[in-house]
Order: sequence, then C-alpha cells, then structure tokens
Amino acid sequence: MLESAQPAHEQPGWTGSSSDTLANRVDEQQHIAREKSHTSQEIDPDIEIVDWDGPNDPENPFNWPVRKKWILTSVALFGTFIALINGTAMAVAAESYNREFGISDAHFPHSYWPIASWALGGGVFMMVLLPILEDFGVRWGYIISYIVMIIFIVPSAVAQNFATLVVTRFITGGCVSLLANTISSIICDIWAGDRGRTIPMELYITVYLFGSTMGPVIGGAIYQFLDWRWIFYIQIIWYCAFIPLFFFTIKETRGSVILKQRAKKIRAATGKKAYTRDELNHIPIWQIVKTSVQRPAYMLCTEWVVFSLTLWSAFAVGLVYLFTQSIEEVFAGLYGWPAYSTGYVQAAVGIGELLGFVVSYSNLHFYLRSAKSNPLDPGTPVPEARLYMSPVGGFFGMTGGMFIYAWTSYPQIPWIAPAIGLAMVGFGINIVCSSIAQYLMDSYSKYAGSAIAAVAFGENVFSAFLPLAAQSMYTNLGYQWASSLLAFLSLALACAPIILLLKGPEIRARSPFIQEARYEHDIKGGAEEA
Repeated sequence: MLESAQPAHEQPGWTGSSSDTLANRVDEQQHIAREKSHTSQEIDPDIEIVDWDGPNDPENPFNWPVRKKWILTSVALFGTFIALINGTAMAVAAESYNREFGISDAHFPHSYWPIASWALGGGVFMMVLLPILEDFGVRWGYIISYIVMIIFIVPSAVAQNFATLVVTRFITGGCVSLLANTISSIICDIWAGDRGRTIPMELYITVYLFGSTMGPVIGGAIYQFLDWRWIFYIQIIWYCAFIPLFFFTIKETRGSVILKQRAKKIRAATGKKAYTRDELNHIPIWQIVKTSVQRPAYMLCTEWVVFSLTLWSAFAVGLVYLFTQSIEEVFAGLYGWPAYSTGYVQAAVGIGELLGFVVSYSNLHFYLRSAKSNPLDPGTPVPEARLYMSPVGGFFGMTGGMFIYAWTSYPQIPWIAPAIGLAMVGFGINIVCSSIAQYLMDSYSKYAGSAIAAVAFGENVFSAFLPLAAQSMYTNLGYQWASSLLAFLSLALACAPIILLLKGPEIRARSPFIQEARYEHDIKGGAEEA
C-alpha cells in the first residue's frame, strides 16, 4: 500500500506493527529512536510510504494460513532443538579430550571451559550481533548463522590443542544464540494475540531447554562407540544434511523486511520514490547496538522485577548445565557408571521438562479467565496470571526435586530414585522459565525485548560459571549437602513470584518502563476508539 509521506503520528489506518516481545528487541530500539527523531524531519512530499494493504494483506505474516504457520513453526522448533544439542553434547567426553590435551580436573573442572566458552559466546553475540543481523532479515540471518556455526564446528572437531577448542566453541555458541533468537522472532512475527502466541512460545521454551538437556544423552550414545571427535563429526554431518530443509522452508517473516522488498520492487517497476518508514528513519547500527546493550543492563540494575526474575531464571537454566557435571559426579561415584551412561541420565531431566510443558500450557485457561477481573484494564488478562503455576515449578519441582536428588544419593538406594528427583527439577525448570518469559512480555510491553534480553544474558552467564562450582561443592560438601545447598537457593528464589502474585500491580505501578508502555497503550487504545 502506498501513502503520501507525512509524520507517522498522522498516518491513518493500519500500520501492521507487531507487539515487542522476546523476538523483536531490535524493532523496539528502532521504534523508540524513531519516535525521538522523525517528527522533526522534513520528508520529501513526492515520497510515497509503502505499508500493508490494510489489516488483511495476505503478505503480512500474521495473515498467513494457519497450516503454513505451523509448518514453519515446526521446522523452526526442530532447528532450535538440533542447534542446542551442540552446547552440551561434548560434556560426556571430558575424560577423553582431557587425556589427549593434557588437561587435569584434579583441582578444578578445566574440562568445562569449552562449554563455558560456548555459553559466554551466546551471551555476547546475542547482545552485540543480533541487532546487526536485522538488516538481513529473519531468513538470511538464520541461514548465515547456521552456515557459520557449521564452519566453526569443523576446527572443534580437528582441534590439535585445548585453546582451539575453547575459542571455536565461543563462536559456535554465539551462532547458536543467534539461531535461537531468530526462531523466537519467527514465532512472534507470525502468531498474534495472547491465545495464538502462547502455545508456540511454550513449545519454543520447552525445545530450547530440551535441546540443551538432551545434548549429553546424544553425545553419550556417540561416545559409547566412537572417539570424542566423532561427537563433532556427526554434528557436522547432520547439520549439513538439514541445510536444504531450512533453506527451502525458512521464509522471511519480519514485516519491515517484507515491506522493504515490496518498496524495492515498486521503485524498480515504476521509478517512484517508494520507501518504508524504516528506510526513511534509518537508525545507525552503532546506535542500535549501543541501546541493545545499555537498556537491558540499566533495567537489570534498576528494575526489581527484572533483577529478581533474572536471578531465578538464570539459576534454573544454570542447573541444566550444572547437571552435565554433577550427574557424572554422583552416578559415577555411587554406582560406578561410565561417563556415557551418566549422559543418559540427563534424559530424566528432559522427561520432566516435557511434563512441565503440559502444566505450563494448562495455565493458559486461568490466564485468559483473569481478563474478567482486571480492574485496571478490563478485558485484558492480568500479567500476574502468567505466574499462577510458577510456585508449583519453583517449590515442588525445582526445590523438592533437588532435595530428593540430594537425599537419595546413596549407593544402597536404586539409581531411579535420584533420577526421579532430576525429573522433578526439569519439570520445575520449564514452568519457571516459561512463566518468567510470558510475565515479562505482558508487563513490559514494548520494553519486553530488553527485559528478556537481560534475563537471557543472565542465563548465559550462569550456564557458563555455575557448573564450574560443581566439582568443589560435591567434593567438599558431599553429594547430599551439595545438592541441598542448591535446593536452599532454589527455595529462596522461588519466593519472587509469591511477592509478585501478592503485590504485582503495586510493583508494576512504580516501574517507569511499565508505566510508559502502559501510557502509550492507553493512548493508542483511545485513538482506535476515536
């Protein structure tokens, strides 16, 4: 649709913009920067603005057929799963590559550095490079990241020294982070509304956790029969095999990129000065990157909600990676199992995560019902309703599971008992992470991308460093008290949602970010009614 150029606040009709969430942090930054600059700019009156042809434009990803959306979502979720396996699959082979590279874990788990480096790379790439990929769009951003990931798995597979392994893992971890964020972009670009987006986003969180959890299971199956390098060789084979699937299935879903392509075609065909608003109000990459780093850091330091939920979610995800160390400590020490067999035990955590998805999804009913009792915004679900199941995940799942894992860790007790505790922890982790992500989306509106970026960065940091404490904890405190210490930490962090359930509206009322987002929501709502 072509419109005469005029200030954006005077533009009539449909703009086709999507709500800012986990996936479109870059959109958030461009939108905010644009608000500060475009109203004072003089725009050539001959320029025509390219926008959607009304709310039912078939090229708008929100209007795609449901079948097409689910095919794309399914392929994207599969891509997330296989990419996340890369992070933890090598954990079971630590003894083998330690021996080859002359690394000792006698006093410190140096063998974990390749995984720690992978997690840190994910945090850095997400904050710095993700905004740069915006110009490439979802499709090419995904394909480029996927190919670069494969390229840097090769030197990991043939590494002749430990430093090469650590450095290349940093880059592959960064690429996996870009892939995962691109997938979340796809979900938010094609699914609209609380009901429509909830199931795909719940599935995304489950697959994200499940991929990391199942890494040692798949790695163990390979390492049982082959050398540790084959863990990487087989990854290269299957990642290359799936290139055609992703190349032909992953479509461009970012609305701004689709409109730019439409404007380019119009200029080529007619010679008209046809541009999108994003093209006219282009924000320099350095400014986007600066905001991408600064705002999440500022929110983490000034927003109690973001800080507390970051700690809780980061601890939960950190446990997934800590189990790559503690499970081998416990099951090899108690039952004499080889490393590859301890990798199979991770499947218990994965089973729990799948059960956690069922409970998280069941909360959708209560969330939608809360719209009837929202005094501040009638008809809109209450953000705190996203947290209804989080005490179950925090107290029963994570805390209860860790205590069971701790106090069934005796050689005379069958291995299935601590495995049940691990399944309970996985159950809780999924519910906790899902509740936090959905709550931040609802509460922070256009700033949700930055809030969740802060949480995601915390998750990467905890995934990198929390497992480094596993060896000393389990050696000095013993299996029972080391796991109990983690259970007590979980117990303390699980109190955060209780406070939000009781005092959430008052806490949100004191947040300048939430209040600004709510003010704009009210203004837009009033304009639409008028």
